[in-house]
Amino acid sequence: MNASIETRIKNSETHIFKAVFPNTTNHYDTLFGGTALHMMDEASFICATRFSRKKVVTVSTDKIDFTEPIPQGTLVELVAKVVKVGNTSCVVKVDIFMEKMYQEGRTKVVTGFFTFVAIDDDKHPVKMVDS
Repeated sequence: MNASIETRIKNSETHIFKAVFPNTTNHYDTLFGGTALHMMDEASFICATRFSRKKVVTVSTDKIDFTEPIPQGTLVELVAKVVKVGNTSCVVKVDIFMEKMYQEGRTKVVTGFFTFVAIDDDKHPVKMVDS
């Protein structure tokens, strides 16, 4: 990978913090899986856009692992980073870290991969990064 791509990856890493409120939880009082996926897709979209500075669309998700429930009343941090760059696409890894509001420490609880394609105004694929 060339230096400019590595710099773009570093500069596009995206961090988003959220509180887990009752309106985002399921009947077990834990973060609803669909809400977690929505947050991850948003974080990965922002990351891919910051990386390419082009219009991008989600074309696939891959291997979303939920390793621990995320209870209501916790804080989450989503960390999105480009991990693979193709000609017209890139893959963004998103990790969700959970922390209790009034205690130190955090745990990685969700990981997923999102693939984006850069498009033009007519919705045709274009180069992810101009040379």
